[in-house]
Amino acid sequence: MMGAENIWQLIGNIIIGLGLAFMLFGVVLLFIQRDFYFRILVASKIDTIGLFSFIIGFAFRHGISFFTGKLFIILVIMLVLNPFVAHVLASYAHKSGYKAEGTQDTRLEEETGGNEQ
Repeated sequence: MMGAENIWQLIGNIIIGLGLAFMLFGVVLLFIQRDFYFRILVASKIDTIGLFSFIIGFAFRHGISFFTGKLFIILVIMLVLNPFVAHVLASYAHKSGYKAEGTQDTRLEEETGGNEQ
């Protein structure tokens, strides 16, 4: 017979497993996709959603404690900083004129022969 504590640990394990599956899928996308800006987006999502799933899973496993409070502080910091850092990285790459291989701009130039009308 499963007690309440075992059910919470099972729910936590399932959430952690979903986070691992999401991260694995994201890493596969990083290797498949060639577009630099898409890779930045996927890497940001892997970090944000993967870490969110891990922390929620660990919170279910450990219950309400000082450890869980520290995890939620880390979660809030990462939920704010991770998308911001990805945006800054992509923004500076774009402002510097970086044209990644396989992006829409370079495909358009290849199709038109570099002549814009």
